[in-house]
Amino acid sequence: MTSRTVTLLDVARAAGVSKSTVSDALQGSGRVAEATRDRVRAVAEELGYRPNSAARRLRRASTGAVGLHLPATATRLDYYMNLAFGAVERAQEDGLDMMLLGPSGAAGGRIASRVDGLLVIDPESGDSAVPGLLDAGVPVVTGERYLGPAGGPSGAVVCDNAASLTALLDHVTERGARRPAVLAPSGSSAWATALRATAGSWGRARGVPVTLRTVPFAATPAEAEAATRELLAADPAVDAVICAPDGSAPGVLRAAAALGRPVGRSRGSRSGNGSGHGGEGAGPGGTGATADGSSGAPLLVASCVDGTATRGAEPPVTAVDLRPAAYGRACAALLCDILAGRTAPDTVRGHAWSLEIRASTGPSAAPAGP
Repeated sequence: MTSRTVTLLDVARAAGVSKSTVSDALQGSGRVAEATRDRVRAVAEELGYRPNSAARRLRRASTGAVGLHLPATATRLDYYMNLAFGAVERAQEDGLDMMLLGPSGAAGGRIASRVDGLLVIDPESGDSAVPGLLDAGVPVVTGERYLGPAGGPSGAVVCDNAASLTALLDHVTERGARRPAVLAPSGSSAWATALRATAGSWGRARGVPVTLRTVPFAATPAEAEAATRELLAADPAVDAVICAPDGSAPGVLRAAAALGRPVGRSRGSRSGNGSGHGGEGAGPGGTGATADGSSGAPLLVASCVDGTATRGAEPPVTAVDLRPAAYGRACAALLCDILAGRTAPDTVRGHAWSLEIRASTGPSAAPAGP
């Protein structure tokens, strides 16, 4: 049987059953006794039978493909490219091709005829393409929740974005910051909405003033630099800047360098020869700042999204690793499970992140000792 492709008829003859019984046994359908089902599967494995995926898709009116919808800014962001590769890899494990949809999406009926399901990543409630995708008539899994008015997806994979920003704010205050600021993303995605809300709620809960500035969802380093200069000029007492958009952290570092703000240690840090807050000749907020925000006071810098830009910066930037490739795999895995009937619709799965601490928020605490 090794010299040619093994067919259903070959398996049926070897197992002593009909061709339809073999088909039902291998697909887990029909009324087939458990002992017969086990025997057929054992014979199929022994003969090296492999299902004809093209024929199987035709019988099920399946396309063998799923669609992937990313935000319009995705093509220039490292995060989404890694996510897409992870999703493609996982879909292929279930024999599914991945079709990348244009930023405008497609009409629901038309896209439904071309794919078995859809992945919609970071859906914005203001994205006119999203309602049509959610109503396309095929299973839809979103990466993060959809906050818009259209019907909900068949499933979702979510991160605890409030917890990740909380971890960053806790970290910089533990390193001595007393006036943190957040460059939060604009837009109506669940990620952007959670970060803006958390910046306010964290500050109120801890009695620590948090300066919030809104920047574009996919702010460039130049836009982040300009926003940081304006921020420090308006509030020179700021001693930590957490920037949200992927790849924007180098802009914050450039602004700090231009203003003479050394990055990596807060003025309130107890590390080394830290001397507490303020000091002789200190200006507003105890920084000795000038009108343009330059003061020589140290500044901590962190990012809500890890990537090449944060790891390769000088100094390397503390960041939240959202594990985008693994996130893409998780989204595709949930869609595959729903399509295959392994998971019920309306399933929501969580995705873990980690905090990567680097030199931009100061050296690690010295080990305890005599």
